[in-house]
Amino acid sequence: MTDPIWRSRPSAFDIAPATTVRHGAVNELIHVSEGTTNSYLIVTPAGRIVVNSGLGFEAPVHKAYYDSVDRSPLRYIILTQGHVDHVGGVDCLREPGTEIVAHANNPTQQVDDLRVQPFRSRRAYFAWAAAIDGKRGSGSGPAPVQSRPQPTIAVRDRVAFDLGGLQVEVIACSGAETTDSLLVWLPERRILITSNIFSALFGHFPNLVTIRGDRYRDPLPYLDTLQLVRRLGAELLLVGHGPPIVGGAAIAAELARMEGAVRHVHDAVVAAMNGGQDVWTAMRDIRLPPELEQGEGYGAVAWSVRAIWEMYAGWFHHHSTTELYPVPYWSVHAELVALAGGPDAIAAAAQSKTASAPLEALHLAEVALAAAPQHRGALTAAVAAHRTLLERAGNFWEVRWLEHQIRRLEQRLGEAS
Repeated sequence: MTDPIWRSRPSAFDIAPATTVRHGAVNELIHVSEGTTNSYLIVTPAGRIVVNSGLGFEAPVHKAYYDSVDRSPLRYIILTQGHVDHVGGVDCLREPGTEIVAHANNPTQQVDDLRVQPFRSRRAYFAWAAAIDGKRGSGSGPAPVQSRPQPTIAVRDRVAFDLGGLQVEVIACSGAETTDSLLVWLPERRILITSNIFSALFGHFPNLVTIRGDRYRDPLPYLDTLQLVRRLGAELLLVGHGPPIVGGAAIAAELARMEGAVRHVHDAVVAAMNGGQDVWTAMRDIRLPPELEQGEGYGAVAWSVRAIWEMYAGWFHHHSTTELYPVPYWSVHAELVALAGGPDAIAAAAQSKTASAPLEALHLAEVALAAAPQHRGALTAAVAAHRTLLERAGNFWEVRWLEHQIRRLEQRLGEAS
């Protein structure tokens, strides 16, 4: 059994906005400019193709590098999905006559993102604060406005074209990170640009729902896309983050492992549901067998277990009647504290569990804090519990959330002094 590829690839902590140094040649045909999502330049005798444009403020960096490589007309910008880090730089890069190639669902995807943009921006800030606050990576003056491009070529199935003797196929995916995902296939060269259809990190379990807030991603169409990619038989895979994956055998092995992992988790969730288990038991017990090991640096198996469960069954877990009504369980925490004689005993119980059972410690600390928001013992226990969880964490989103919560709790603790 080969060692999983994710062990030797960059992690989500390595994702950073585009700069003037994170670029280079993939081969004599393709160049990459790294950023929040990799952008690719394909140079042909009849003009250029750009795959993904980066965020608006990254586009000048991509453009400067690409123009230093080749100044022939930009014939096509291909958008592999409608997320902002793919489409935002289109207006900076496009030229008169440039065709914008995107999935037919791309306008809907962009509108969907825009509809809840303030909500998602707030929810994502804790994870990307450094990148957002320091987004003027190079140059001076105001950054370009984030683009909202409309495709001039809408792909529903496949679109093929020839540019300077290079055969290019743009293939719509039935399931991926978004509902408007595309593959860019160079059949004569056996090169496939997938960007983020597998989620952000190749070789890691997909994020079937992100904790920043996204629509659930159905694992069954995702499996269809994996099978499509396997059938193409790529010899070089260019993804959204990190370097290329080289070699048909290595690519095929990883895709087979990914397909097996997603199918295993999906089927295990369905079996748990039909067998009468609750979602929390399924989240705890469903694991990947060693031969299907995936990284969990961006998505997590337990989170996807819950996503699959709720995709099929919705938000009502049949655990308590109170789930049906707009009165959360924590509304009675202050009364529980009063019944216990005050927050001190509950905070002390929380402190006793911070190392051995940090999640139980957090439950207790939150009960105490509902009645006494500045209680030093409860705040101290909450900080310690988060630190225990942080020591065990490796997932990007989990780590950034825990760090964010620790900062907030420590600020409250300082104010309570």
